[in-house]
Amino acid sequence: MIDTLEAVLPYIKGLWTLPWILVGFTVTLLLSRFIGEQKIDKVMKKIGLILLYVFVPLLLFRIFLGVDFRENELIFAAICVIVLFFMYVLAHLFAKLKANKLDLQGVTKRHFIKTVLTNQGRSSAFVGGTLLAISEWETLAAIYMSIGAIFLFAIIPYILSYLHKKDIEKSDRTSKIHALPWYLKLFPWYLLSFAAAAVVIHSITGITPRNFGDVGTIFEFFTALTIPAALYYVGTGIHPHDLKVNELKKLFSLKHNKKSRDHWSGVRSIFFLTVIVTPLLTALFFSIFLALNLIPKEWFAVVVINSILPITSTNMFLVPYGIDKKATALSVTWTTIFCVPIVVLLITIFRTFFT
Repeated sequence: MIDTLEAVLPYIKGLWTLPWILVGFTVTLLLSRFIGEQKIDKVMKKIGLILLYVFVPLLLFRIFLGVDFRENELIFAAICVIVLFFMYVLAHLFAKLKANKLDLQGVTKRHFIKTVLTNQGRSSAFVGGTLLAISEWETLAAIYMSIGAIFLFAIIPYILSYLHKKDIEKSDRTSKIHALPWYLKLFPWYLLSFAAAAVVIHSITGITPRNFGDVGTIFEFFTALTIPAALYYVGTGIHPHDLKVNELKKLFSLKHNKKSRDHWSGVRSIFFLTVIVTPLLTALFFSIFLALNLIPKEWFAVVVINSILPITSTNMFLVPYGIDKKATALSVTWTTIFCVPIVVLLITIFRTFFT
């Protein structure tokens, strides 16, 4: 049995896992004809929470259990905080400029800004999880993922809550925020507790997963299932009814529909910000740092790839804070379709030259 698991392990890691997005999409497409898309979405939402609360934390625990968390790791963690802060500040400034250009006013303008800001959050736990399978990058990717979770589920909801309260103050209406459920508020700290526990245990005892023999192999296999399962989940979030030529024309402004004007202006802005502006600026800055030998090549690879990841579907949990649900759903779908091939290409190139 152990020999079989060891033989299968290479095929549930790295680029081998990416076809599971297509598998998830295809299976969902077939099942939706018999069960219905809404029922599938409800089931997959529960599966997504299982992935977040069981598989992802255990995967991080296994990775950090074999890491000597020292100065370099602390410096990279600080860089991740700076990078993510930069990304969200960039999103806020971009959204304000775009809102002024579109001549948006009042509540419409504020909702537009909040929607663009929120959708700077990327799928570092699911799509970005493919980086965990590359030994030279796995610790760095795990650090980025952990800090990204803090921004996504702690810092951004707090900012959105503050902005939402300001919206209420500037209007005559009253509104109660249906905030993130307690388990999502808890998630980033829950996730960090696994990473911290692994680091402490390893630093005190020197234990790594290899010390557990066959049990360690079984544990590695179980946690390795996280990424194909997560990518299958990503595939189920791509809705077939959105994949139409007319929708693609709207994305690139080749066709205008007055009824969809509001949310499509948001989708185009989000797409341009996340697929073009943010990755190019990140790559530019880190190329300079790399050329000056200020950072290792592995840091460059992990940060740049994370900047081009598709938008995370967990942003849909933030809709009650006053963001555009339709624009968010479409942004998740189209950035997944366009960004995943770019991520595959970058991983292939960077794995050759930056490991």
